[in-house]
Parts: sequence; structure tokens; C-alpha cells
Amino acid sequence: MYLAMFNWMRIEPLEATLDRLKKYGINSIEFVLDPYATNPAEVNQLLKEYDIQCWGAAAVMFGDRSLVAKEEDRRAASVQYAKDSITLSKELGGSVTSIAPATISSLAPESTPENEWKWAVESMKELYGHAQKEGIRLAIEPLNRLETYFLNRSDQAVALAEATGPECGVCLDTFHLNIEEADPYQAILNTGERLYNFHVSDTNRYACGMGHWDWPKVIATVKETGYDGALTIEFVVPIDRTPANPYPNAVDKNPGNLTPEQKAFIEEHGSSMVSEEFYTWQVEKTAETLLPLLN
Repeated sequence: MYLAMFNWMRIEPLEATLDRLKKYGINSIEFVLDPYATNPAEVNQLLKEYDIQCWGAAAVMFGDRSLVAKEEDRRAASVQYAKDSITLSKELGGSVTSIAPATISSLAPESTPENEWKWAVESMKELYGHAQKEGIRLAIEPLNRLETYFLNRSDQAVALAEATGPECGVCLDTFHLNIEEADPYQAILNTGERLYNFHVSDTNRYACGMGHWDWPKVIATVKETGYDGALTIEFVVPIDRTPANPYPNAVDKNPGNLTPEQKAFIEEHGSSMVSEEFYTWQVEKTAETLLPLLN
């Protein structure tokens, strides 16, 4: 196994992100990118310059996107977006695409459980066929109940993966595992050979080492499944606006140009634009915690 990191938690030039990863011994990246506004050739050139590998590109169901939407045209548009994200992952040299099927931050079901399961399976099967042709592995990610009403636990994700196809997998995230699983270590083991991706932050969603996860036990448990891919860093710094704030340097007081979608996505995860100083410290803390466990 090795470390990778997402790029979405701080909006900045890709060069700055790659330079920071290189500095702390992280040689892989998992992208959240708009497939319609990304030039793969330009990204690949930067990856080559910094000697960073692409692990994959996530398909994020944000805004009106949902594979279980009640409107057929919304489902079709969401499937097309996910297909384009899968293709982007291939074009960037990635091997996996993670996907949470329902709209992130939407907590109200749009139809019956039977209908939504049927639509989820239909949508995933279409994506699975496309991913197979592109040589990309699909990993279904369960999110905690405060981020989605649909798929919160590992066994639910495994069930959808099994209904999708024999080579469809699951992406687990330590933050969500800590909230939703009665025994998160057993949940990892039960996912077994379906474990295709693994996202890491601590129990409070700060950097690994700043909460109460037993990281040696987490890594040993993941290894026991036979997983040998990336551990993708995805800390999402909680923003404290009270006098009790222990990190007054956390918030970037002069953020760069965020699109409305980027701003909403970060804020709906309970965060804000984080200062370069604080963000870099979070990367350093995670690398110090996890890299020794992987050697």
C-alpha cells in the first residue's frame, strides 16, 4: 500500500498541490475534477514533471446529480457525468473511480426503497460496462447518514457492488466507518476482496493522528483483506468560529477564486477554505502518522 491524496479540500493551482505532496513523500493523487473543464494533456504534463501518479478520479454526485433520482433525465445525465469521470480517470493514468450513488448532502428520499434500489442497480450496471471497456475499476462508497440517506454502511455498498457485477468493488472511508459501523474493523474485513479504494482521515476528520483511530490496527486490518492500493488522504478540517478555537490560523482569510460549486461543496462538508500553512501541517501530520506503518 502507499499514500495518495485528494485535491479538492483546498482550491489552489495543481502545481502547488503536487509540490506539497512531493515534499512529504506522497507520490500519488486521487482527483475530483470537472471532466468537462479539464485538459488531460496539461494535467498529465504536470504529473510527469512532479513524478506523481494518478490513482483515480472520483465521480461526485453534487447539485442535481443522482443515480437514484426520480426523474429519468436526471439519472441519465448523472450516468453520463460518471461515465465521463471514468474516462477522465483513464486518460490521467488512473485505475479506479469512486462513486457515492446519491446526491451528496441530500437527506430526503425521492421515491420508494424498491424504486431507488432498482435505479441504483440499473445505473451502476451501465457504468460498470463503460468502466470495463475503459479498464477502470469502480468502487462504490458509503457515506455517513448526515451526508446521504442512501448507502451508509459497508454491507450496503457490498450488496450494490454484488448486484452490479463480479468486478465492482467498494471504497471505504475511515471517517464514515467510525460513524456508521458497529465494528469498523470487522466491516473492513467483511468487505474483503471487494475493497478497491480506501480513504483516510481521523475520527474527527482532521489529519490522521489527531483523533482516536488506532492507525496501526487500521492498516493491519486493511492489509489482511489483501488490499494493496492507495490510502487516499481526505481530511476535511472542521471550522471553529468560537473563542475555543485551538487553530486560529486554520481559515484562509484571502481565499482564491472558488467556483460557486466548489465553495458549496467545501462548506457542505463543514469546512471552509483552509490556509496554506494549516493545510500543509495537516498533510505533514498525516504523512508522519501513516508512512512508517506502510514501510
